[in-house]
Amino acid sequence: MRTLAALLFLFVSTANAAGPEYKIVTASERGTYIVLGRDLSTHVAADAGFELESMPSAGSAENVRRLRFEPGVKLAIVQSDVLQAFIDEANQGNREAANLVRPLRVILPLYNEEIYFLVRADSPLKFVHEIRDARINAGPIGSGTALTTVTLYRAMFKAELPVTATYQTNEAALLALTSGSTDVVAVVGGQPMKLLADMKPEAKTLVRLLEFDAGNAASRDVLKTYFAATVKQASYPNLLDADLPAIAVKAFLVTYDYNLGQTVGYLRRFAKTLCTNLASLQKFGHPKWKEVELALPDLGDGWAYYPATAQEIRRCERPRAAPVRAAPTCAPQELVLGLCAVN
Repeated sequence: MRTLAALLFLFVSTANAAGPEYKIVTASERGTYIVLGRDLSTHVAADAGFELESMPSAGSAENVRRLRFEPGVKLAIVQSDVLQAFIDEANQGNREAANLVRPLRVILPLYNEEIYFLVRADSPLKFVHEIRDARINAGPIGSGTALTTVTLYRAMFKAELPVTATYQTNEAALLALTSGSTDVVAVVGGQPMKLLADMKPEAKTLVRLLEFDAGNAASRDVLKTYFAATVKQASYPNLLDADLPAIAVKAFLVTYDYNLGQTVGYLRRFAKTLCTNLASLQKFGHPKWKEVELALPDLGDGWAYYPATAQEIRRCERPRAAPVRAAPTCAPQELVLGLCAVN
């Protein structure tokens, strides 16, 4: 009996030592987010004392809901314009949007995530600002890609997506593009994105990417919310012959405003481990980790950092260099007479 009790105690102790099982919601299996989630599981969560499962999803809009309501989901990767869209709806009196987004907190801004617009190789379209009258696949309903496409289109053309727009998955939309039933496919993902990186050299005869012209009037309006970027030829050698001007949206690591002691403690430890293990992420994880900085810049109205993780990240935030004061301009005679004070 004592032996059984001892084994039971050992089992319970081992289970407790393993820590809780948390989840992070990401995006599609062939996107960037799910790889980042796996990297966080391997290089951060394990050292922070808990297990972290990287879960696929339809994208950022679904992630907001799952983080808010799904048991076990403690972290999410969400596009900045998706968060902003929920906040804007909440500010306009949408109670459901307010209930969803107001308890969410940012752990860390991650990196800029490129927005791609693919057309057939023989398409007359060359620039993003030329897609207004095209048949566009915006991405699956509820995905961050769809919301980004709608928001960007509205900012660029001051209009809603045309009724000819479709909402298929990336893979289904690319098949529709090559068959001629769709003109433009919008895709969002940090480069190198598996969906595009896996394309064979023959893909150049079927599809190509549109260029973003930052000098165009419609494009300038978009840059109030989004960011100019460059898609590197090295990221997609089978698709590009040279670097391509593009546009991007910011990706954020997000959590809920938890106040239970155990959860707060594990998330605090997660942030501390993220600080100490960032070099490992940048060396062994997805190339996008090289763009991540341990910094907490000011957020927009309605956004807030999670206090427990922010405290840890600020402790390891790289110190900013002291401003260098410009040397005073002095006439030679002033220097000789000691009249040019140097502070």
